[in-house]
Amino acid sequence: MARPHAAALLEDAFHRRSNALLRGRGWRTRTISHTGYGSQDFVRVLGRVLLSRRAEPLSMRESDLSEAEASIRALRGNVDEQRGWRAFVTAGAMGVPVSITIGDRTTGALSDRSGYIDVVISDPGLEPGWHTVTITAEGAEPVQAWVRIIDRETRFGLVSDIDDTVISTSLPRPFIAAWNTFVRHEAARHVVPGMAPMFRTLLAEHPGAPIFYLSTGAWNTAPTLTRFLKRHGFPPGPMLMTDWGPTNTGWFRSGQDHKTEALHRLAREFPRIRWVLVGDDGQHDPKIYGDFARDRPDVVETIGIRELSPAEQVLSHGIPVSNEEFAPRVQRHVPVCRAPDGYALLRQLRAVGRGDGSAR
Repeated sequence: MARPHAAALLEDAFHRRSNALLRGRGWRTRTISHTGYGSQDFVRVLGRVLLSRRAEPLSMRESDLSEAEASIRALRGNVDEQRGWRAFVTAGAMGVPVSITIGDRTTGALSDRSGYIDVVISDPGLEPGWHTVTITAEGAEPVQAWVRIIDRETRFGLVSDIDDTVISTSLPRPFIAAWNTFVRHEAARHVVPGMAPMFRTLLAEHPGAPIFYLSTGAWNTAPTLTRFLKRHGFPPGPMLMTDWGPTNTGWFRSGQDHKTEALHRLAREFPRIRWVLVGDDGQHDPKIYGDFARDRPDVVETIGIRELSPAEQVLSHGIPVSNEEFAPRVQRHVPVCRAPDGYALLRQLRAVGRGDGSAR
């Protein structure tokens, strides 16, 4: 086995030192759950173990809510909106023993170097639909995690990017993450017109079909994004985010690699599903989706690209046209629809005979 990258070694040393220091000052573990997914054959459970200064009841702390619970509270109007920086003031608890309970079956695991939990359990015994599983970290109160079980016979699904596809930031790309995460009030973000109705329409025409939100954003922002999506009528679905820290191979994770790997994983996990992939032309979605369609034309139904305005293109990468104009042309193996918003994009999907209940 290759020696881990220096970045990973430094991160591990930092977490060991900081964990020991915080525990010495009386900090205790607590658990955050994220929405997982699976089929009758497996379930993927996601969450994170953190160190907290004080142990408050989980039901009273918005940062402790699972994505689905945060969505429910947002719908009821009793969530105190907050600035995103609070989600990043966290200390991941590494190597904490965790147990995951599904019915009367319990599976053990350990949190990773940043405190994350990502566990796949075979034959969970769950029928298609929404379910909860219990995550119990050593020294922490148990929490419930929502999981979406997708029927193994399902034939249609949606994957959507988030930034500039469903959320319009109107900021230069280098400042988007910092501004939206640390400064801006979450209610001030803007929704891209028509995207939520488009997703609702497509899913209504394919009962039982899933939607996944695929983003290069950090897991810390998942509850905030979930509230935003729920507020604007987007259908619920698991989020596939990433950790911004070092890896075993480099100082930073590659957002493009994260999206590519997530798409191939979904193709392996749900080989019968043909996906409609939705993104934008501000960064790399057309190439990522095009390359994936080239590699797996059997699982891609259509690619839908939201076209940014010239002003949004400038904010995204500094020039008023898509950077696709200067990139090598990708050989398309599936139809590609392009429009500035969800209303027009849905019409484009219908024009090529996709998204109308006729998925193959």
